[in-house]
Amino acid sequence: MFERGADAVILDLEDSVPESAKGEAREAVARILTEHTAFVRINAVRSDTARADLDAIAELTRDIKIPKVESPDDVIWVKERVRDARLHCIIETARGILAAAEIAATPGVADLSVGAVDLAQDLRCPGTWNSLVTARSIVVLASSASGLEPPHDSAYPQIADISGLEVECVLARELGFHGKVAIHPAQVDVINKVFAPTADELAWAREVIQVFEAAAGSAAKTSSGALVDVPVALRARQILDMERTSE
Repeated sequence: MFERGADAVILDLEDSVPESAKGEAREAVARILTEHTAFVRINAVRSDTARADLDAIAELTRDIKIPKVESPDDVIWVKERVRDARLHCIIETARGILAAAEIAATPGVADLSVGAVDLAQDLRCPGTWNSLVTARSIVVLASSASGLEPPHDSAYPQIADISGLEVECVLARELGFHGKVAIHPAQVDVINKVFAPTADELAWAREVIQVFEAAAGSAAKTSSGALVDVPVALRARQILDMERTSE
């Protein structure tokens, strides 16, 4: 699973592990972390299970995924136990959505992501794109307002529906997400393709930077007649940065 092309691997101790297998899973994750770098999703904060998770893996990874974060207090509870960790908060309840800005501003938070399946259950809605687009937008806005890295969108649960995955990736990228969680290796290539800048986007960005620099920072025009000013140049640099991080 570490050679499938994903930017990072998340080892799960929460929903995918039955209660009777938590101890065995924890031991397996600890063994894997001695040989590989990975994120770890722990169990619900303040639970004895989460305490055991952190005791087992706190010295083995800096990247901890916190499920169902609903307030800064949830982040602080983990931060007090693993002070040097990068905390990745999964927003998957109505309370979490409404507190997203406060969560994003909490010291120790590296980024946010959306957990659409749990969120749909909490909201008693079908979980379609349109039914959750407002919640997703709030997470994007909260991340940007706090200067975090752009958030990652939720996993797409229909593993065999690659075309549906691609559509949802495109929508997520347009909304401001910079990645998506994969739950199967077959999803990785599509996610990587959609979230990487296209050839046309890169060509546009390079021309914008060239025109902007030639104009010494003054407003200018591209060959197609489009205006180039400071915010346009900044967006072009963001696209070029995306190319470098996706290489």
